[in-house]
Amino acid sequence: MAEPTLHIGRKISKIRELKGIKQETLAAELGISQQAVSKIEQSAEVEDAALEKIAKILGVTADAVKNFTEEAVVNYFNNFNDSSVNHGPFGNYHCTFNPLDKLIELVEENKKLYERLLQAEKEKNDLLKNK
Repeated sequence: MAEPTLHIGRKISKIRELKGIKQETLAAELGISQQAVSKIEQSAEVEDAALEKIAKILGVTADAVKNFTEEAVVNYFNNFNDSSVNHGPFGNYHCTFNPLDKLIELVEENKKLYERLLQAEKEKNDLLKNK
């Protein structure tokens, strides 16, 4: 009998649940019954061809399913949260301006440009009328 850590069906089930995919949805994508998916998830081993199809639907690789551990998921999410909150792609970046203020500033600038363009058009029309 396979070791519990190698139980492919259970790993498929956990990944499916983490992705928020129902057995019925996975079954429909595979063209099989929900009961068949349930049976697969209870199986310690899954044929490589079937595993490839299931993994693709779940948005992971077959290797990711085989190597899946709950500990790895917990570590991933802990690291993900830590890095996104504390270190993110921009380091400890804090917004030093109010984005709405910048938007209003741009609108005002745009309005001034429009008024200058309108004035230039009026002057051009006046020159053309006087010729």
